[in-house]
Amino acid sequence: MSIQEQPEHHPALWVPTLYFAEGLPYFVVATIAGLMYKSMGMANDQIALWTGMLGFVWVFKPLWSPFLEAARSKKSIVLLFQFFGGASLGLVALALHLPDYFAVSIALLGLVAIASATHDIAADGLYIASLSSTQQATYAGWQGGFYNVARFFSLGGLVVLAGYFEKRMAVAQAWSLIFGMLALSMLLLAIYHLWALPAGRNVARPAGGMRGVWLTLRDVIIDFFQKPGIWLAIAFIILFRAGEGQITTIGPLFLRAARAEGGLGLATAEVGAVYGTLATVAFIAGSLLGGYFTAWRGLRRSMFFLILAMNLPNLAYFFLSTAMPSSLGVIGAALSLEMFGYGFGFVGLILFIMQEVAVGKYQMAHYALGTGIMQLGYVLFKMVSGAVQGALGYQHFFLWVLVSAIPVLLLSRIVPIGRHERADEADAQPATV
Repeated sequence: MSIQEQPEHHPALWVPTLYFAEGLPYFVVATIAGLMYKSMGMANDQIALWTGMLGFVWVFKPLWSPFLEAARSKKSIVLLFQFFGGASLGLVALALHLPDYFAVSIALLGLVAIASATHDIAADGLYIASLSSTQQATYAGWQGGFYNVARFFSLGGLVVLAGYFEKRMAVAQAWSLIFGMLALSMLLLAIYHLWALPAGRNVARPAGGMRGVWLTLRDVIIDFFQKPGIWLAIAFIILFRAGEGQITTIGPLFLRAARAEGGLGLATAEVGAVYGTLATVAFIAGSLLGGYFTAWRGLRRSMFFLILAMNLPNLAYFFLSTAMPSSLGVIGAALSLEMFGYGFGFVGLILFIMQEVAVGKYQMAHYALGTGIMQLGYVLFKMVSGAVQGALGYQHFFLWVLVSAIPVLLLSRIVPIGRHERADEADAQPATV
């Protein structure tokens, strides 16, 4: 039986594992690799430089997303890059024993990053193509939730295990075991997805070989910017993450900063314990509930509340900067509230891109372009956050972050939202004779 002929399984059987597989290699490159190199004696500036450069892969992934429209199905792309990513992680495990391990492992992590970013495009495209608008809203929380389960699994599990191994064997051997486990995890997920994933056939496949692909790329870009209201939608996407881009950058620095500087003076391990356990669980819970809330009310009626949910809990940081508590329980409770709201509200942006921006014959490519714009908004506000905090101080900065949410709240009242929800509802109405 071919991939296209296989019966499709319930989304609960593949959405969680698909997004766990999407998150795992990202957190490997973004976080675990840096911790590994630190244990192996590399200087901070080299770690930051090279692992930071790997992160650009996710920023530029929309540039090759149209080429994936040439594949017969999105499932085939997902499987290919899960197997490829698993194999690359296995090669990293072997490379750590080489004399030039740093250069070789960075190159191999580059392959992991490319596989992961390409897998992201195909996985999101498969999700969009296989589920109705209502199902997309229902399982949107599962997306973010299980994506962050991968963070909990890697940072809250494998890093702790690496520390255990480091006390009992050479550092390179310890991290080889960890990357071997990561490789095995990806390969097992790929094997499971051979059975579980729907086909996700591409709606429009380019004809004419490579020339056809280039023509498709041009058509994808032109079609994207010809969408009704696209520039208003782009402004909405960029401004949606204004508060998030600043709070996620300065928040951890505030927790680590000395009390004499206006921070809470927490140790690195304490920050990791709070963010890697309680806050991650809160984020997952918020993501799941946000998805069900939006499925219940519809995106148009939910958006204003989703934006509020994502930004109002940032008051937790203003509380911490004013009360300056020393209790880790109080700090953890405040940050868990903030992360719950973040997870709950972020569903709105994901669904907006899916249901208002990516709709059309190039769903996968247009969703990738939308998420690229989303990442641009995050980076822009992240870049200015340090200068703003330096000028305002921590307390006033956290108030400024709340003010930063006002423009997107205003835009949510005028940007077209829910057009395709209404179309789905009309299609669902029984025909009259």
